[in-house]
Amino acid sequence: MDAVAELRLLLGSGTSLITVDTAEEPRALRIVREASGATPVWTWSAASGLSRDGSAAIYGSVDPDQMLSNLLAMTGAWTCVLCDPAPVLGDPVALRQLKEIGQRAVPGQTLLLVGRATMIPPDLEGVARPWRLGPPSIAELTTLVDRIAIRLGQRDVVVELGDLDRLRLARSLAGLTLVEAERQLMQVALADGRLDAADIATALAGKAALLNTNGVLEIVGDDTVRLDDLGGLIELKAWLAPRVRAGLDRAADPPRGVLLAGVPGCGKSAVAHAIAAAWSVPLVLLDPGRIYRKFVGESEQRFDDALAAVETMAPAVLWIDEIEKGLSTGSEDGGVSGRVLATFLRWLQDHDAPVFVVATANDVTRLPPELTRKGRFDELFFVDLPDAPARIDILRALLARRSVTFTEPELDDLAAHPDGFSGAELDAAVVAASYAGAITAATVGHELAKTVPLSRSRAAEVTALRAWAHDHARIA
Repeated sequence: MDAVAELRLLLGSGTSLITVDTAEEPRALRIVREASGATPVWTWSAASGLSRDGSAAIYGSVDPDQMLSNLLAMTGAWTCVLCDPAPVLGDPVALRQLKEIGQRAVPGQTLLLVGRATMIPPDLEGVARPWRLGPPSIAELTTLVDRIAIRLGQRDVVVELGDLDRLRLARSLAGLTLVEAERQLMQVALADGRLDAADIATALAGKAALLNTNGVLEIVGDDTVRLDDLGGLIELKAWLAPRVRAGLDRAADPPRGVLLAGVPGCGKSAVAHAIAAAWSVPLVLLDPGRIYRKFVGESEQRFDDALAAVETMAPAVLWIDEIEKGLSTGSEDGGVSGRVLATFLRWLQDHDAPVFVVATANDVTRLPPELTRKGRFDELFFVDLPDAPARIDILRALLARRSVTFTEPELDDLAAHPDGFSGAELDAAVVAASYAGAITAATVGHELAKTVPLSRSRAAEVTALRAWAHDHARIA
């Protein structure tokens, strides 16, 4: 339900006193006018007094008591918006008049208190109905993009946006107020004298800076990795395919998240990039290590704020890298990690924003069982070391990025090296070969022969992980 329909329902239900938590006063007033229909709309502020739309203010109505006396004397239907109502709430007589308006509940007469984080006195608890105006919808932001594009065109700024570009640009601004989104659009357009698809990444980065006030989140802009580019991972890609087709904002049973455990360097992070690229949505990295602070309650508040910011960026993919480093619990931190974990579990279960969580873990045995059980994530996959066919796919993709091609027999020979090489180790061998001269099958094979893979240097740990996965996870 959009904001206009939601407010229209509140007004029609006979609610007489509504508090609106928003920093977007002009947008709130527009929505109130649309939701009120033919009902007269009045506005009041401590600077301008009480006035009906399109008319002069009533004499003496700057005073809160006089303003409310005027409202109480009105007959018939009306809707009145009090902008920044702190002066009214701080006046004992005005506060009593507000309570009487809320208690008498005259059909068709509604008073809305509009402001940011307005503190409601105890006298109005149970009388005033709180309503939070959420961030602008994608439709509102798309309309804004169109309006700004026309304005820029009139200023001889080049605008080259297709329909998909307009939608992606609007999504890149999701979570900002309309004023913030307008400023961001103007800034990216005027920086280089044009507005086109290349500005989407810039708009995302600018939005991240505005929303990420505590430094916990980071927008990861690389959208070049595709699911088809990932070597192996047959089961994981087959599981993801119908969910990608269904869409992140599917109304019924939307995809919620996946936990990827496995051997380091086997492509878990690349999967997060590929999922975000498949949906053409932002990839938001949450670093668990940035959450914790020394003061009581500060870590929990930073985590709450980060999750709220991610929801405002939706639709998005939330990537929590090496989740075991931030959400494993213990007794040495005074219970902070346990409280952070409880917050995350509750959010995983209850959030309704189109946010898909990709959590990666190198040592999943450190995670508490309540995080790995069914229902927290849609599925738990184990990303193992690639087999020979997967190594061929990985090498082919690595070489293609560098405009290098090997013959099939050369790829077969390289993939025939002893098992145990991860994708990251294959990549390192190709990079090392480039420094040794031309990238050839011989130079890559030489580098692989010199490499001691993690599967041999830390064989006991890798063996233990694989044994755990046999009984606890699906093999990706």
